[in-house]
Amino acid sequence: MLLKLLPAKTRVGFMQYRWPAFVLSAILIAASIAVLSVRGLNLGIDFAGGSVIETSVPDGVSTQDIRSVVGGLGDLEDVNVTSARGTGVDAEEIFVIKFKTAETGEAAEVGQQAANDRVRAALEGGFPDIVIRSSAAVGPKVSGELFRAGITALVTALALMLLYIWFRFDKEYSLGAVAALTHDVIITMGMFSLVQLEFDLTTIAALLTIIGYSMNDTVVVFDRVREELRKYKKMPLGEVIDLALNGTLSRTLLTSGTTLLALSAIFALGGPVLRGMSFALIFGVIIGTYSSIFVASSILRTLGVAREKRSPEDIPGFQGTQ
Repeated sequence: MLLKLLPAKTRVGFMQYRWPAFVLSAILIAASIAVLSVRGLNLGIDFAGGSVIETSVPDGVSTQDIRSVVGGLGDLEDVNVTSARGTGVDAEEIFVIKFKTAETGEAAEVGQQAANDRVRAALEGGFPDIVIRSSAAVGPKVSGELFRAGITALVTALALMLLYIWFRFDKEYSLGAVAALTHDVIITMGMFSLVQLEFDLTTIAALLTIIGYSMNDTVVVFDRVREELRKYKKMPLGEVIDLALNGTLSRTLLTSGTTLLALSAIFALGGPVLRGMSFALIFGVIIGTYSSIFVASSILRTLGVAREKRSPEDIPGFQGTQ
């Protein structure tokens, strides 16, 4: 019954808000770049280097007890001990221990793994009932390579999207679509910098997913724009785009809404391991829906498109013009 509350047809004049949308997007992008420059990203172990160990929680042992044992080793930096709930049906409380070594350069590559081994030995010696669930050590060289590979993946995805849309539609469509995708990625990274959530490989995966999701939304709108342009050859471009956006609005909102319901459940119940990725996806879906409606379409409206010379009567299913 709730779906019946949505009107079957909407007549929102989206293009009359394109300049306010441009201003809002410019402010968000500038703010994101400023926050990234000042605060930077809270890089995770994957990108910053270091070790992470997950252990069970023995009876009567607190995070302060764990911190005392790990901090007592003396040669570790940025020691962080938190408690969290694991994932799965039989999820239990766990300790998540993160730290780095004081070594730099090539020595850190070997020193990080050695420090990981010392911490594990200290934990098992200090708490006989403790169970090491998992551990990982990443040196600065490997973490730097992972960061570069992640950024390269994002740039490559944007470039391939540009080429695909250029081939599938036209250059005006491709410029609008890729500008919207770049807009989504920059603002999402700015939000990560603002809230200082951990930025790691799972976040890169989330950003790539956002690119795919936003592009899918944009392609649906652009395909409808192209169809409407063939039917209404003399209608102003802004009105044609409004017609296409209103025609796909119900599909866009329902898809985004159901996706957000699933992602919200993951964010609330998935535990700390999935929190950064789910947050990126939630924010990305929201900003991606906005950009496909206002940013990509507004850029297309500003650049203009070449109208096809084909007669509308030649189009299958043509019912006449308005």
